[in-house]
Formats: sequence, structure tokens, C-alpha cells
Amino acid sequence: MPAAFASFREFYPFYLSEHVDRTCRRLHIVGSTLVLVVLATACITQHWLLLVALPFIGYGFAWIGHFFFEHNRPATFRNPLYSFAGDWVMWWQVVTGRIKF
Repeated sequence: MPAAFASFREFYPFYLSEHVDRTCRRLHIVGSTLVLVVLATACITQHWLLLVALPFIGYGFAWIGHFFFEHNRPATFRNPLYSFAGDWVMWWQVVTGRIKF
């Protein structure tokens, strides 16, 4: 893996290569979807303390996928911003059918 990526466009193929295990990808999608549900719930109910759970939900599901199924180190540890963006691009591509769930 290169030490640094010049752009997200350069990073994203690497990101996808770190998510080839289908269970890992599914855990990412479930975690990200739950993040959206909890975020919407917090906004609708104005129970702002729910927002504290967001990183645990999102990263918890993803890291379980990496440590137990993908058997690699999450890209978040090396490229946190690109990895965060990659999570949502991958989520969108799964939701729209471009990547298999």
C-alpha cells in the first residue's frame, strides 16, 4: 500500500480491495444504515445523546468485519478521511446495485 494517496479517486480502488469479503461488506452496510437510522431518530426526537452511539455503531460493525472476516487492518487507521468517504461511496454503490450486497 502506498504511504499516501494523491486523491480519493486513487484511494477508492485500494479501499474496495480491502473489502472483498462479502460478510465484511455486509457488516459495513448494516452499520452505516444503522448510523443513518439513529441519526434520523436523534433529529426527529431531539434526543441528542443518541449521537454518542454513532461512532460505536458505524465503526463497531465495520471493525468486526475486518478483524473476524476480512482479516485485515481497517483503512480508517491509515487514511481516516478517505476511509470515511469510502464507506459512504461503497454504501451508495451497494444500495444502488453497483456492488453486490
